[in-house]
Amino acid sequence: MPTTSHFETCIDFELAIGESPVWDEEKGLLWFIDVLRPAAFTLEPASGTVVEYPMPDEIGSLGLVAGGKLIVALRSGVHIFDPATRSLQFLVHPEPGRPTNRLNDGKVGPDGSFWVGSMHDALPRQPTASLYRVTPGGEVTTIIDGLRVSNGLAWNPDGTTMYHADSRGPVVRAFDFDPGSGQVSNQRTIIVLDEKGGLPDGAAVDVEGCYWSAGISAGVLNRFTAHGSLLETLVLPVAAPTMPCFGGPDFKTMFVTSLTTDRDGKHSTGTLIAFDVAVPGLPTYRFPEQAPHALHPA
Repeated sequence: MPTTSHFETCIDFELAIGESPVWDEEKGLLWFIDVLRPAAFTLEPASGTVVEYPMPDEIGSLGLVAGGKLIVALRSGVHIFDPATRSLQFLVHPEPGRPTNRLNDGKVGPDGSFWVGSMHDALPRQPTASLYRVTPGGEVTTIIDGLRVSNGLAWNPDGTTMYHADSRGPVVRAFDFDPGSGQVSNQRTIIVLDEKGGLPDGAAVDVEGCYWSAGISAGVLNRFTAHGSLLETLVLPVAAPTMPCFGGPDFKTMFVTSLTTDRDGKHSTGTLIAFDVAVPGLPTYRFPEQAPHALHPA
């Protein structure tokens, strides 16, 4: 529910595939990425200052780590990134035997693990992708297999429901979630979407428990109830939104990344936009700080 129709463009450069906005409330910074550049960025909203952190290969997502580092999903696997030294430490690769895939949407969950999915990186998309749980110790568990594009990760306010989308399913599923153990159960499909309504890409949940889904194929942001009923559709000034994120000091600023597309013969540049909303979002979970013995040089 926007409080205004004003949309602000936050950056002055093009994103090929903008993704994974994450608000760091401790530093007052927004992290986001360009998958293909490949790079991670910070935005300081007050000044508009952007800092770029180049990556060695395609980056699919990132999450915050306690102590100021990041956990990043690269084509080469999951790494810990230190912005201060710009160094990477390898943690684990969830699927080293699937070269046609790359890691995609990922978030730190209420259990302190990094939940990250993959996608089939060719057209037409094939069901070779999966969703994984990566623990702080580097153990990997396959949660869902047979996906085309793993996406839409989010948790409800008390961390007892996990949401997940397959953008080419194209469905959104809900799971009962145990925040202590990270166990999921009771999988059910709650939303089925199409290209006209907006295929489900990245997502976020507000304090009322509503699920905001970036409708990448329709230039919209769809807000659903916890049970999957559509409450509203917000038309955005970008053709292909990829992921929403709540931020700002009161979590009432919605940031949305997008990708560059020539859909329907019209060129639209990938970017990062922001606008105010009436219902705030939730703070981001953080991955625990890593002991040196748990990591390997990248």
